[in-house]
Amino acid sequence: MKRTAAFAAAIVAVLIAAGGGYWLGTRQAAPSAAGPQATAPGGKQERKLLYYRNPMGLPDTSPVPRKDPMGMDYVPVYEGEEEAGPAAPNEVRISTDKVQKLGVRTEAARMRALDRVVRAAGRIEPDERRTYTISPKFEGYVERLHVNATGQPVGKGQPLFEVYSPELVSAQREYAIAAQGVEALKGSSSEAQSGMRELAQASLLRLRNWDISEEQIRALAKSGETRRTLTFRSPVAGIVTEKKAVQGMRFMPGEALYQVADLSAVWVVADVFEQDIGLVTPGARARVTLDAYPGKVFEGKVSYVYPTLNAATRTVPVRIELANPGLQLKPGMFAQVELPVAGKGPVVTVPTSAVIDSGTRQIVLVQHGEGRFEPREVKLGARGQDYVEVLTGVKEGEPVVVTANFLIDAESNLKAAVGGFGHAAHGSAPKANAAGAASKSPSHQAQGTVDSVDAKAGTVTLSHGPIADLKWPAMTMEFKVANEALLKDLQPGAQVAFEFVERAPGDWVITGVRPAGGAHAGH
Repeated sequence: MKRTAAFAAAIVAVLIAAGGGYWLGTRQAAPSAAGPQATAPGGKQERKLLYYRNPMGLPDTSPVPRKDPMGMDYVPVYEGEEEAGPAAPNEVRISTDKVQKLGVRTEAARMRALDRVVRAAGRIEPDERRTYTISPKFEGYVERLHVNATGQPVGKGQPLFEVYSPELVSAQREYAIAAQGVEALKGSSSEAQSGMRELAQASLLRLRNWDISEEQIRALAKSGETRRTLTFRSPVAGIVTEKKAVQGMRFMPGEALYQVADLSAVWVVADVFEQDIGLVTPGARARVTLDAYPGKVFEGKVSYVYPTLNAATRTVPVRIELANPGLQLKPGMFAQVELPVAGKGPVVTVPTSAVIDSGTRQIVLVQHGEGRFEPREVKLGARGQDYVEVLTGVKEGEPVVVTANFLIDAESNLKAAVGGFGHAAHGSAPKANAAGAASKSPSHQAQGTVDSVDAKAGTVTLSHGPIADLKWPAMTMEFKVANEALLKDLQPGAQVAFEFVERAPGDWVITGVRPAGGAHAGH
């Protein structure tokens, strides 16, 4: 009995050990079975494939690789790349990898004061109020030149030239005789003295009207001797900018013989573009730089905004006054003018590079999340150096795309084009009515052959004939079914007549099906 009990106990122990080993083996074998799916031969973790999405951004997915009606391969979507929630109608979705490859960078819209600088090209010109012309008021001849070169500096009162004029000699002689007559008639009657004084005053006024200096008139009255020549002097210290006098030449009354300019202060006439002229006001400070003096800045102020516009260049002249103590600023020099303009206060701004201007509207791409962008139409205001004011469309703090936005916009336009036309070769989407609302999707009917059925995805691939109301040729394409009950009537190889609608742009859904030539099977 003892030996029998021991033998039975040994058998039980063996069975328990075998069962435990089998249980432990199954526990260890389970991870090894899943191992090839999670780990690649090289030891790297493989991504889990979720599904395949439509390459044109349409709301269409497939559990297996396939092509769309235009022959483009569906794009695989791995774990971690799936989209969070449905996309907005005008939202653009881009994978994280593509965002990084494009170099997309965003910056938040901020409140800031837009201080800008109006730039214009200008030229140095003499101050017209400091320019003097020497032109005798009588006929005569140039007897001698004291200043005989253009550009020569002269001082105030410096002799320029001497002239001879018979008229001048006669006028001097008349004054000298009248002055002597006044002295000779001092003991005569008052009527004689008054007449002689009037004659002397008339002769003196004639000489003064001819710009004879008071010094020469006093010398003439004192000596009573007439001079053959008369000396003309510079009325101001400056530079001779024009000389027409030639020794021995004859001149007529009013002929300009010399021009002298005082260049201690000059003008800068800047050509400001038409769109910037509203920002420029008299009294504004101006900074002027010239190629002749790199790194040197001349400070001045706007003294006058001309009331005329150059139709050829669409610019308005603006006058700026500058001091020129060392005569460094020479008439005719080209200058670059900067006119700082203060902003009106803090406003919502975005970088200039964030705005996509199509000519008819301005677009800004607002980031909603990783790989999610919304094109928004904005209304712009004042422009600054690197930023532009946004009146409507973007709020403070919203991130906007500042780099690679044209590439994202290109994808957005592609999506809009596909959404507007459905499958490119498959007709057009429903058009809006006059009130702007989309018209109700019409129902279409066709006949075809069932190629394949995907019950899990709720789709069926049909080879259908031409559809006249959509202007579709005969083709093979995929449809969704409105409910699972319709799949029982759709078997591969079956000839069917079906009815379908466009539920969304590019989303074609079968609502009814029946055998070809048979009774209606239901909706």
